[in-house]
Formats: sequence, structure tokens, C-alpha cells
Amino acid sequence: MTIKECYDACGANYEEVLGRLRSERLVIKFAGKFLADPSFNLLKTSLEGKDYEEAFRAAHTLKGVCQNLALTKLYLSSEKMAEVLRPGHEAEREGADLDGLFRQVSADYADTAAALGRMDA
Repeated sequence: MTIKECYDACGANYEEVLGRLRSERLVIKFAGKFLADPSFNLLKTSLEGKDYEEAFRAAHTLKGVCQNLALTKLYLSSEKMAEVLRPGHEAEREGADLDGLFRQVSADYADTAAALGRMDA
């Protein structure tokens, strides 16, 4: 699968990332590194342990990586998660469906990782 096809498959914006990184070789390089980024797993374990400060950092990092790589679908769900977990937003977090938000982030992460995992090297 070409990198453009991978981006299309996971709801990402190939033209945006290509404009940012300026070469397909760099897009492939950094998209490949995404799969090794520990932020998603840290978010999962932090939420399981109810460590919301660490979960916020993980969600915020994941959001930033996705924004830089124009992984739009995962960026949008991780942004929602980060905002609910943001320090000082405890009242918002109390009323939020953290499980539902994390299910969405997980689904978007799985789609993104699967598509990027099929990328031609």
C-alpha cells in the first residue's frame, strides 16, 4: 500500500503532511515511527490506573504527534480525550464518558496503526 493509500484508509490528510514535511520519503519515515510511539499504551495504562495527570500527558502527546503527521481522525478523538483530561477540568471529566472517549481513540488508533502497518517500505 502506498503512503497516500494508507492515509486515505485511516482518515488522514496526506496533502497536509506532504506540505509540512515536503517529501514523501520523510512522510514515510515519520509515519513509520508513529507505530513505535508509546503514547497510546501510556494513555491506556494511565486511564486503567486512574492516573489522570499521566493520562492527560499521554493524550496530549498523542494529539500532537497526530497533528504533526496530519492523522486527522485520530487527532480529533485524541484532542477530545486530552481536553477532558486537562488539569483544571475535573468537573468536566466527572461528567464525561471517559470509557466512550477512550473506545473512540482506541478504534481510531487501531485503524491508523493497521493502515500504516500495511505501508510499502
